[in-house]
Amino acid sequence: GRLARIGTFAKSHFKPSTSDTMSAMACHVMASGVVSAAPPVAQRGGSGTAMAAARALPTARCLDRNMLAIRQQPVGRPIGSATKLQAVRADAQVAEADQGVLERISEIAKAVDAKHGQLLRDHAAGGDSLLEDPLNDMQGKVRTAVGILKKGLLERETEVRLMLLAALCGEHLLLLGPPGTAKSELSRRMANITKGSYYERLLTRFSVPEELFGPLSMRGLENDLYVRKTDGYLPTAEVAFIDEIFKANSAILNALLTLLNERMFDNGNERLDVPLLCLVGASNELPESEELDALYDRFLIRRQVAQVSSAQLATLARIAAGSPPKPDGTVDSAPPGDELTMDDYRSTAKAAVSAVDVPDEVISVLTALRDHLQDKCEPPVYVSDRRFMKAINMLQVAAYADGRSRVHEYDCLLLEFVFGNRPDDSQKVKAYVLENISSDPELQKAEILFLGSFGRACEFLTAGDAEKLAETRETVASMAQLLETKHARLAATLDGSYPQLQKTVWQSDETVQAAVQTLVPQMSENKIKVEELLRETMIIQEALSGDASASLLEKLLPKRFKQYQRGISSRA
Repeated sequence: GRLARIGTFAKSHFKPSTSDTMSAMACHVMASGVVSAAPPVAQRGGSGTAMAAARALPTARCLDRNMLAIRQQPVGRPIGSATKLQAVRADAQVAEADQGVLERISEIAKAVDAKHGQLLRDHAAGGDSLLEDPLNDMQGKVRTAVGILKKGLLERETEVRLMLLAALCGEHLLLLGPPGTAKSELSRRMANITKGSYYERLLTRFSVPEELFGPLSMRGLENDLYVRKTDGYLPTAEVAFIDEIFKANSAILNALLTLLNERMFDNGNERLDVPLLCLVGASNELPESEELDALYDRFLIRRQVAQVSSAQLATLARIAAGSPPKPDGTVDSAPPGDELTMDDYRSTAKAAVSAVDVPDEVISVLTALRDHLQDKCEPPVYVSDRRFMKAINMLQVAAYADGRSRVHEYDCLLLEFVFGNRPDDSQKVKAYVLENISSDPELQKAEILFLGSFGRACEFLTAGDAEKLAETRETVASMAQLLETKHARLAATLDGSYPQLQKTVWQSDETVQAAVQTLVPQMSENKIKVEELLRETMIIQEALSGDASASLLEKLLPKRFKQYQRGISSRA
């Protein structure tokens, strides 16, 4: 039956007189196994017939395929070349469309890779871009003052800087530590460089108000006036040092609180302004009674002072023996015009508030830190509203004295000396600030924004919503700009070895090195994530700038498309 069908098909499509064609058909039948033994075609036709059959074998195989197609056609449907031509044309169109998509993908990839690579190279060369032009000449003056204060002292660089910062803020400093750790010496040196009047007193539990505020005036008593002679006592001092301050009794406490916070002193029936710039309090232990909590809160900056470490004992012995080592960054006196004046101390705090901006990322660190300390630490670390506000002003002063017009995140490392009620709280604050800076919560928000933009682009391309698609283009362009800025900052920070942290006057070399070691691993990883996210954003931006479709975005970013589909499935 198959031979008959082949013969019928051959008669309708080929000339009957063509012996080569028939021989080829016979060869095809033998090759297909329909006839088990070779017919004597070659013998009758001779060698020429056999060669013709071999040449016609491909044609015969095509006939067999055509016969298979005929058997699959429904009965009664006319068979023609139109169906086959349509199939061929459809295949050609699909191949042409696929080729166009591939060319478009290649075009986008080349454009994005060129632009992305150039951006990375440009950012790698911008290590000093984070350093702004000096706002003033305060930084040089502060460095000089630090050099004077720390001369001949070991491991007191942090205490020196905090004392200067407290004075410039018009705030007070509390030094907690054992006796003999140079607490009073630092205060005396502070009075010397400010050239201000100085008062010093050691309190005991038996101390009376006259020791701090002056004796009662005998002449005033004769005139029925309860006033004190305050000259030479705390109400007339500009820099003061009170040792064992938490030994103050209730008779001293009320007047001391008003003097420290409001800079006022009640003398008889008069309330007088006091010139106090900074009071340094010292204690061997934390306050134990609740009535001293208010006094403890008056000290904005607190520092735990330790003995000289074992590594520096030999140097301490040489200093005691009169053969100190070569000075390291210390100076004997400030050159003319390069010293902080009392006017600088008085005016810096007010000038800083009006000249220095506190950006959103710093506000985020501050608010997150307070919530963390009060809600997630055990025991909770209470931070009063007054302390929170003063901490912000202190950061502004630190930036202003550094010659900057903006507070940066690394200034928040100073908060370890501001937020905290116990000595070990400072480590909690420092660890959280470093973690917050290195983890970069804004990067997580940027990735969520990217996924949302990608999903909207796919949705609007499918729906053909041109207006919504235009809005998505603007969002993607803004996001690309944001990521470029973030990458530039990360590259400048890492490649420049943290220039903002290295150049600040408020951090010692040891503190900077410890902070850098903590920050580098996570921030290096963040830089890689930003580079990848920036490239993906640029791909979407480039794709949406021309002819695009959801399938094109799927082929460009298959992983993101799967995330988009999972998001749709979860909503469904």
